[in-house]
Amino acid sequence: MTARPSRRIATVAVLVADQDAAIRWYRDCLRLDLLEDVPLGGGKRWVVLGTPDGGARILLARAEGDTQQARIGDQTGGRVFLFLETDDFDRDHAAMLSRGVVFLEQPRREAYGTVAVFEDLHGNRWDLIEPRRDA
Repeated sequence: MTARPSRRIATVAVLVADQDAAIRWYRDCLRLDLLEDVPLGGGKRWVVLGTPDGGARILLARAEGDTQQARIGDQTGGRVFLFLETDDFDRDHAAMLSRGVVFLEQPRREAYGTVAVFEDLHGNRWDLIEPRRDA
């Protein structure tokens, strides 16, 4: 039997208006680490943030042109776009509130875990979620 190749979704691009402002927001409000900030020439940069555990990463892509700029903050038509998973919802919810993160709802308990929707600096919707851990 042939082994399957090892693959994973590693990076998700998020359109932003200003990469430096986005770096500050994701670093300071969500406590993500700046993993890469590489000049590509012509004013372009490869800017990646993530967590030290090697989970999925976010590429902050500066929007270019009217079409991309129109999609900033609404890459999914108003649906939740990204999911920030935590092992302690109450701790991270309180910390994020103290850093100015805007939550659109009160935390709620669902069959799959504890969750609340928040917005990033451009209005993209995220879930802060602590998955249910059955005994």
